[in-house]
Amino acid sequence: MTQPDEQTTVRVDVDVNGRHHELAVPTSTVLSDLLRDELGLQGVRTSCERAVCGACTVLVDGTPTASCSTFAFDVDGAAVRTVEGLATEGALSPEQQAFAECGGFQCGFCTSGMLVLTKALLDEDPDPSRETIRAWISSNTCRCTGYEMILESVERAAQLRAEQGMGARR
Repeated sequence: MTQPDEQTTVRVDVDVNGRHHELAVPTSTVLSDLLRDELGLQGVRTSCERAVCGACTVLVDGTPTASCSTFAFDVDGAAVRTVEGLATEGALSPEQQAFAECGGFQCGFCTSGMLVLTKALLDEDPDPSRETIRAWISSNTCRCTGYEMILESVERAAQLRAEQGMGARR
């Protein structure tokens, strides 16, 4: 079996945070590198590069996705949302506001992944139980906290979204 040439490129048309991009990238480019290196979206963190820690989580067509292990060509035609795309018109999203209010972060390294994961959870279940929240965030490793403030942040985000009339989006 022949390995593809490292210099072989592929065209990727992708909507990132509401903006359309047409890029030619090497076939070996993973989504996190495309977002960070090509588009300058530094909120996407890379750590384990094995889809284990969750720091690189983004939403691809609304689904939480490990961007470190997803090839860029796999998102051709998709809509990608990163932590930078959560705020609208300069206003924090309910998820961002809740994490700030509740101190749902310490070093902040896992926070971007936690925020987009929280958005996906609340889009699916606007009033999740504590057990559901624990199950969802288990895919994102935080080494600084005991998760209590993160759990409170997710619950507060659900409250804020309810106050703003933001129900489930399926």
